[in-house]
Amino acid sequence: MKIVKLILFTLFGLMFINAGLDKFFHYMPVPTDLPEATQKVFAAFMQVPWLMPLVGAMELIGGLLVIYPKTRTIGAIVLLPIMVGILAQNFTVDPSGMGIGIAVLLFIINLWILFDNRHKLNAIFS
Repeated sequence: MKIVKLILFTLFGLMFINAGLDKFFHYMPVPTDLPEATQKVFAAFMQVPWLMPLVGAMELIGGLLVIYPKTRTIGAIVLLPIMVGILAQNFTVDPSGMGIGIAVLLFIINLWILFDNRHKLNAIFS
C-alpha cells in the first residue's frame, strides 16, 4: 500500500507541477471545443493580469511539496483551494463534461493525503 500511495501522490504532484508550468509557458494546447460559458470564464480570468500567474505559482509550489513525503501535507493544503475552484468550475459551468470525473478523483486524492497525514494537522485544530 505504501508504494501505491507513493506512486499516486507523486503523479498527483506532477500533474499540478505540469499545470502550474503551463500557466507560465503555455505549452499545452487549449481545447477548441470548450463550452461557451467556460470560454467566458477563462476570458474573464485573463482580464486580471496577476491571477493566472498566482494560480500557476500555487500549483507549482503545491505540486512540488506533495511529491516529498515530509512536505506532502502542506502541499495538499496549498492545493485544496485550487481543487475547490476546479470542482466548482466543473459542476457549475460544464456539468455534462468529462472533467467532473477527473476533478472528483483529484479532490479525493487531495483529501486522502490530508486524511493520511491527519496527525500533522492536529496542532492546527486543537
